[in-house]
Amino acid sequence: MDTRHPTPPADDFLIAPDPDDPRLTETVSGIDQTGAAVETAVTVERPLTLYLNGQEIVTMMTIGDYPEYLALGYLLNQNMLRPDDTVTAIQFDPEIDVVVVRTERKTDFEEKLKKKTLTSGCAQGTAFGDVMEKFQTANLPTDVQLRTSWLYPLLHRINTAPSLYLNAGAIHGCVLAERDRPLVYMEDVGRHNAVDKIAGWMFRHGVPPGDKIFYTTGRLTSEMVIKTVQMGIPILVSRSGFTAWGVQLARQANLTLVGRARGKRFLALAGLDRIVFDADPSYAEEESARHRRKGARDDD
Repeated sequence: MDTRHPTPPADDFLIAPDPDDPRLTETVSGIDQTGAAVETAVTVERPLTLYLNGQEIVTMMTIGDYPEYLALGYLLNQNMLRPDDTVTAIQFDPEIDVVVVRTERKTDFEEKLKKKTLTSGCAQGTAFGDVMEKFQTANLPTDVQLRTSWLYPLLHRINTAPSLYLNAGAIHGCVLAERDRPLVYMEDVGRHNAVDKIAGWMFRHGVPPGDKIFYTTGRLTSEMVIKTVQMGIPILVSRSGFTAWGVQLARQANLTLVGRARGKRFLALAGLDRIVFDADPSYAEEESARHRRKGARDDD
């Protein structure tokens, strides 16, 4: 049983960060630019080793919450777990930081593991040789809208929610939303881990992706675009910027790609037909300095 799940989330979220969980941060002493003594919260990271049936797959650095969802999402986004697979058990041992996913289908990924390549996701993510096969065959819905009357309040609710992102920094956040309502907010030291946790949660609870919005605090890289398309979500929003390949892939897949989304400002570079301008930006709330990420740069 997982003993690291945070306390119940805020009213607006099905799952929300718990920055007060003592297992997720540590207090460290140091000095500031004036030489004055300071104490600050820093994010904890720990290894988590994932097994699929009897095979060791990967060891990830993670904050340690929701290891079952992280395991499922990782396997799904690496095409090691199929959407129609039957998961017979998920076993997590907090004493040795190991999670085992067991499936009805027999699996053997020895050859596949030899072909992994590093991606841009904080030098932690991996993409396998056949990942693009799933991307190429994805068919995102075209009859979905992103209304600015949803986007502005959604950004405000995410931006002002209590989080490790605000309290300690050195972390990425991802949010699954429906219209203007944030549903699940996951955080981790790597953006890919936060994505995978949400993918695992959706798989475990049978949540349909076609009408959802995906939000990330991280850059809109090729990895983020590929994972969002693989999950079947048609809209990807970020407070950060873009990479050229991320934009190219989003246009290829007809993914609505919105970046630099802060307060009343945003920039859309792909999937523009889904955007409906039905709100006056002058009435949207600007992002306050208090709710900006600690130590963040524009495109971290």
